Amino acid sequence: MKKTNSKKFFVTLAMFLLTATINVTGAKINLGVGIFDSTTDMGGPQRGPVLVPEVSIEDYTLAFSTPCYGFTLELLDEDGDVVYTTIITSDTLVLPSTLEGEYQLRLYPTGSSIYFYGYVMF
Repeated sequence: MKKTNSKKFFVTLAMFLLTATINVTGAKINLGVGIFDSTTDMGGPQRGPVLVPEVSIEDYTLAFSTPCYGFTLELLDEDGDVVYTTIITSDTLVLPSTLEGEYQLRLYPTGSSIYFYGYVMF
């Protein structure tokens, strides 16, 4: 009976530590999927489900849990104007600290007709 209680304790402790680790990386950005070029022939049968990247933000730092190397990142203001653009080259990206307000974040995978989008506020 002692082993069962200690096992529960360690499982609970492990779950707590995993949760604490996840929360340290910042707030998760919920991403949707859009099509930016509907005239492109996707070619052939359905290739399977789209893997939506996992991105979180803390202050002005984006953290990519899913590799996004080579993706183009854009931030659009409320008028739809691109105010920032870059190519992702690592698992983290520091955005300019001069940004204020709400922006639509877009991720464009290389060679694809889709993009991922979500919203961030500074």
